[in-house]
Formats: sequence, structure tokens, C-alpha cells
Amino acid sequence: MANERLKVLVVDDEVPLTGVVGSYLEREGFDVAVAHTGPDAVARARADSPVLIVLDIMLPGFDGIEACRQIRQFSDAYIIMLTARDEEMDKVLGLSMGADDYLVKPFSPRELIARVRAMLRRPRAGSDNDSTELYTIGTLTMDAQGRNLTLDGSEIELTRTEFDLLAAMMAHPRAVLTRRKLIDAVWGPGWYGDEHVVDVHIGHVREKIGDAAAEPRFIRTVRGVGYGMVAP
Repeated sequence: MANERLKVLVVDDEVPLTGVVGSYLEREGFDVAVAHTGPDAVARARADSPVLIVLDIMLPGFDGIEACRQIRQFSDAYIIMLTARDEEMDKVLGLSMGADDYLVKPFSPRELIARVRAMLRRPRAGSDNDSTELYTIGTLTMDAQGRNLTLDGSEIELTRTEFDLLAAMMAHPRAVLTRRKLIDAVWGPGWYGDEHVVDVHIGHVREKIGDAAAEPRFIRTVRGVGYGMVAP
């Protein structure tokens, strides 16, 4: 991967921090761009098309939550949010705008590099050549290879993480998958952090496909175990 020079965008209003993080990423073989404000983050993401964005929540101009929302309108880059506080609301807000992961400050550059590496090498659900890549549950149909989801014939837009989570479940429609199994399938076995990140993303998928936890049409919750699909 080091030879591919994948582009990463690092966004933080602390110039020394972007310098340190950028240096570590460059030593790992990444092509690094930096930004220090919300508007600059959106502009650089649009101009550079990075594969991954490290995005601080607290930014001048407008915050990282708004930057994430705007970036998601034109980019499916992986987004790791940085928050200075280990507060649930910060995490939920970032994930609700389409972020894939979060990291709490202060953190070591090595920890961030590990997150970046884990995210970029994470397996794509439904990508095995030997597996069936067209899944149907009721009126919900997924082309995993083509990364397309339709409900009642209409296309549904999901983020990368949302799509991969749903693909992992639709590939095994009769199984109940624990949060840990879903994390291993989507983020990769090297990922570590709060497993409840799965719950937030599942909630977003449910909203987009018009599903309800109380009366599920597609995704069922098995309390104390995990998630699965409603049996066809």
C-alpha cells in the first residue's frame, strides 16, 4: 500500500497537530493534504478526492460535523472524526453525518495510523468470488458487487459503512451476528473501540430503508446478542 501513495486529508485547527500527524502518515507512504477550517476541509476534499479524511469536530468557519455532512454529499471517503471529549453526543453526531469511525483526543499518532491502516484494508462484505452477490429480503434487493441497493425498485443511498454492514447481514440472512462479528466483517479484526458504533450505523440504515426496530420488516434486533435479517 505504501507504493500506491493513497491520498489522506488531515483536518484540524491545531497546526502543530496536523504537522505531526501528516509526518507520520507520509512516513507510512501516504500522500497527505491538510486543512485547518471547515470550509477548507470541504474544498480540499472536493479538489483532492482523498480515500480517507481525518476530521476534527472543533473547527473555525463551521465545525467538523457540518464539514462531514457537506463532504458526504459528494464523497464516499472513509472519515475518522476527532473529538476532544469522550462524550456520546459527539460520537453520535459525527456518525449521524456519515463518519465511519471516531478517535478521542489526546491520542498517539501510532494509534491513529493503526486506525487508518485497519480502515483501508478492511474487507468488503460480499466481495468473495465464491459467494452469491445478489441478495433479496422481501422488496429489498442488494447487488453487493455493484454496490447498489433498491427498495421497491427505488435506489437507496447508503454510506460505505452502512452498505457493508447491511451486506454482511444480507449475505447470512438466517444468522444472528454479534456486534463483534459485524465489526470483524466490516472494519476488520484489527479494529478496536466502542462496539456500540454498530448500533448507530444500523439505526441509520433502518431510517433509510423505512424500517422500525419495534416492527421490523428487514433488520431484527436480538436483544443481548446482535442483529440479523427478518427471515424471508
